[in-house]
Amino acid sequence: MGGKTSGAAKRRQSDDALSPGLYLVATPIGHASDITLRALHVLKHADAIFAEDTRVTAKLLALHGLSRPMHSYREHNADRAESEIMRALEEGHAVALVSDAGTPLISDPGQRLVESVAAKGHAVIPIPGASAALAALTASGLAGDKFLFVGFLPAHGPERRRAIREVEAVPATLVFFEGPSRLAESLADLAALLGDRPAAVARELTK
Repeated sequence: MGGKTSGAAKRRQSDDALSPGLYLVATPIGHASDITLRALHVLKHADAIFAEDTRVTAKLLALHGLSRPMHSYREHNADRAESEIMRALEEGHAVALVSDAGTPLISDPGQRLVESVAAKGHAVIPIPGASAALAALTASGLAGDKFLFVGFLPAHGPERRRAIREVEAVPATLVFFEGPSRLAESLADLAALLGDRPAAVARELTK
């Protein structure tokens, strides 16, 4: 990405310039228009974008008339990508991290990266936006004043049932993620272990 006197430093002088740091940018969870103006500003002016799937992010950028240097950030290449990001931050760059849909780190890799970036004293800037968990909760009719986001349940039955038992006594609405291929099995386990309680299933929330 060049040295400290690169184009990044020159852009700092403009009104649109981003301060150096790692920007965690939320992207749409379904409808492509569900992205904030601030997120588009960051994606337009970031020195580089690290994406879960560069093909998915390229389509989003093209839809909004944007084009920026992109790199892959996935679980299998996290070590190499983290080194590239840390080097860019040391050089004073603004780096955006995005997932395929929703907010980075929520059921996606990145926690170790953010921990390392913060430990080095670099800025970590969240750019909030669409959230599948919150969209589902607000449309469900279930209590939203107190809830626990559990995320994805384990794929295998014994581990899945163990995970459900760990939260069965929590006095709050429980929010889970699950894929379509395992939905029936997970719903059966939830019903068996959590008993007769209100529930809702949400899919394609904004399409």
